This record gives sequence, structure tokens and C-alpha cells, in this order.
Amino acid sequence: MVPIIGPLLWLVCARANLEPAIRELHKQHGPILSVTFLSPRPAIFISGRANTHRALVQHGHVLASRPPAIAPFLVLTSGQHTISSAPYGPFWRSLRRNLTSGLLNPSRVPLYASARRWAIDLLTSDLMSRGNNGTAGITVVDCLQFAMFSLLTCMCFGRRLDGHCLREIEAVQRELFSSYISFQAFAFCPAITKRLFFRRWQKVLSIRRRQEELFLPLIKERKNDVTSGSTACCDHDDNLAYCYVDTLLDHKLPKDADDRKLTDSEMSQHYSGSWQTWLGSQRFQAKLLDEINGVVSCNKELVTEEDLKAMPYLKAVVLEGLRRHPPAHFLLSHAAVKETSLDGFHIPVGRSVNFSVADIALDEKTWTREREFWTDRFLNDGEGVGVDLTGSREIKMMPFGVGRRICPGLGLALLHLEYFVANMVREFQWGMVGGDGGGVVSLTEQPEFTVTMAQPLHALVTPRRVSPAMARRAVP
Repeated sequence: MVPIIGPLLWLVCARANLEPAIRELHKQHGPILSVTFLSPRPAIFISGRANTHRALVQHGHVLASRPPAIAPFLVLTSGQHTISSAPYGPFWRSLRRNLTSGLLNPSRVPLYASARRWAIDLLTSDLMSRGNNGTAGITVVDCLQFAMFSLLTCMCFGRRLDGHCLREIEAVQRELFSSYISFQAFAFCPAITKRLFFRRWQKVLSIRRRQEELFLPLIKERKNDVTSGSTACCDHDDNLAYCYVDTLLDHKLPKDADDRKLTDSEMSQHYSGSWQTWLGSQRFQAKLLDEINGVVSCNKELVTEEDLKAMPYLKAVVLEGLRRHPPAHFLLSHAAVKETSLDGFHIPVGRSVNFSVADIALDEKTWTREREFWTDRFLNDGEGVGVDLTGSREIKMMPFGVGRRICPGLGLALLHLEYFVANMVREFQWGMVGGDGGGVVSLTEQPEFTVTMAQPLHALVTPRRVSPAMARRAVP
């Protein structure tokens, strides 16, 4: 009875306490642990900068795979056929190479400039319309998330979707992200938990079905446009001449993966979005605004991608936000492609191997005042100057992962963070709502697919200037 009751109690009581529990176990038993939670196979946890660098960089080819997915994620990833979930091998390399040479190639970045401007217009208009409610403030995450989904769907499908379609996509992806932890229940005896948590399992199937209903028509529509040649000269207000779906339409899988093209269902799984932005106190805002105004003339409509190159303080703000509040506290689980060992600790094939992002970012041996939001650490002679986010030399922080499974969208993500933060600080004064603790923002975190704020940020948003562009910006 204990092998059954124990995991069920863990599901109810211990999910939120996983991170501090692992941290305490590391203190007691060392930097490499093997712990059994829900799955009958123990999970391995590795801590420390040096150990993480040895495992993911020096021996990265060995720990570059993914463990077998549990039932919900087999459904949601079409049997581990996405870039983030696929085991290390020809299929994964083929998809990653296609993504990096297509959508994420630096030479392609200018092709999406119009989509970025459109997303900024949407965000500005949304903030303006919601900001007319006096002292109540607005829920910032709603505006940011909608703008990012708008941008990423445009980059993915090549067209600006209407507001209703965007809201539907946002809703289903949001439901997936918020359910991520609860789906871990199916790691334990799925034959039982599928019946015990029947409604939860139905939610898994519903999310996958809804994704296909939303994404497949968009993929087929783009396929028809490409076939007819109507995308050749369509880089105008509503459509892009080039998008991610285009790279997948003619992409053939390697011979040992059936030498076939991707199915529409598989392509629909490669749409994903994430957002993360942090705005500091009034002091940070003032300093950042001074830098922006020193680079961008007052009559210029937007901060451009080229302007960002001359803004070191902006980069420091973004990096410190990623250090202090990484989007996830653990990397996606790795797995060994062959039996290996680390410091004498045996790691079997397929075993889940986990690394803490948050603990490395808060290492007091690396960072001064490690728990403070202190941008100066990335300026002048601070310990963060020139930090290598790829971790190839050493690991000081790894918000995008390191090694062979590093997020290929690192460069694009940083560009979007800097672009959105710069334009939003230039356009608006950000203040705290007077109530709810006297204007103090709670940074208590809540684990989902990524780590979010337990209490969504409410802010007072006041336009700094009135530009001609504001008058014509409209939410779809």
C-alpha cells in the first residue's frame, strides 16, 4: 500500500516544495542525488556550476538526450516529435538545424521587423485603453502575453491573425502551461491515474485536439499560398513573405527517420511562445529612460533594433532580470544516450537528469548581493560583464540552458526582450498601485511550465508622450 499512497500524497502535498527539498538534500548528501518521486525510475539531480559544466558542456554529447515522456506529454508532443522533447539523434538534429538556419538565422531577423512593430502597436494600444481606469491599475501580464503571442504567431504562420483567433490560441496555450505540473500525476502508474484523474486526462486530450483545430487550418492556408506563389510579394501590412511554416513545408526528415516530410500534425507542435520581462523601480526606469533618450531622437516613432546596440544599461536590466528571475528554475530533463558516470556516480541510459537554473544564478560565490536586483553587476567592472550565456567557457547563469540542448532562440529572445522593454519604458511611466501592501510588488513565484508571478503584477501606466502613431494604433 505504501508504494501507492506515498506518491499520491506527494502529488497532493509536496509539488510546491520540490525545489527547497532538493536543495536541502544536496546540502546533506552532496551535489549528485538520485531521488524517487512518482516514476518507478529515480530522477538524478546535479547541482553546482562546475558539475553542471562538466555534465552539459564537457560531456554534453553524452547527456544530450531526453528521458521517455510520460503519457500526457506523449500526446502533446506527438510522441516526442518536437525539438524540445525529441531524443538526441538524426530527427532532433534535422529539426534543430532547420529552425536555426531558417527562422533563427541572424540574416532572417530583419524580415520580421514589420511584425515586431505591429506587436508594439498592439501592446501600446492595449495599455492605453486599459490605462484609462484611474487608480485601479492594469494586469500587465495580460497585455504582454497577448502582444508576444501576436508576434510569434505572425512569425510562425506568416500572417497577422485577427483578435478572436489570437485569443483562442493564447487560451489553449495558457491552459497547457498552467496544467503542466498537474499533468505530472500521470508519471505514477498511468493505468490507475488515468482513471483516478479522469477529468485531468480528458483535459490533456482536449488541449491537443484544440491545438490541431487551431493550427492545422493556418498551416494548410500557408501551404496553399506557397503552392500558388502568392507569398512571393506579400510582405505588406497583413502578411510576411517568409515564416517558420515555410521552412517546414519542404523539410525532409533524415533517412533513418523515414526520409519523409513533416506531417501537418507534427508541424503544429512546433509553434510555441514564451515571454519574460522585468521592469525595475523608478530609479531603474529613470536611468534606462535617460539612456534611451540619449540614443533615440524625440521625434522618432519607435526604438529600432539598430538603436538597441548602443544601450548597455538596457542590456544590463534584461540580463539581471533573467538572472534574478529565470523563466524556469530547472532545465528540461536531460538523459544519457549511453551509460556514463560523473564523479563516480553511475548514470543509466534514459534516466532523467536535472539541473537547477535558479541555484546557479544565486550562487554567492559568483555573485555579489546575489538576491538583489542590481544591474551594475553587468556594467563597468562588475562580475557579470561579458557573461557567457552559452556556458561554453564557464557557467554563471543559464536562463536558456547550455550545451547541445541550449535554447536555439537565445539571440531572438534577447532581441525581443530589449525591444519590448525599451519601447515600453520610452512610451509609458510605470508606477505601483497604491493598495495591496502600500504599493509593494510581490515577487512570490508560482511554478507552471515556466515560473510565473503568484500575484500578477498590477501597475499604473501613464503615457510619457503623445505620438502620431498612438492615434492610429488599434487592438484587433
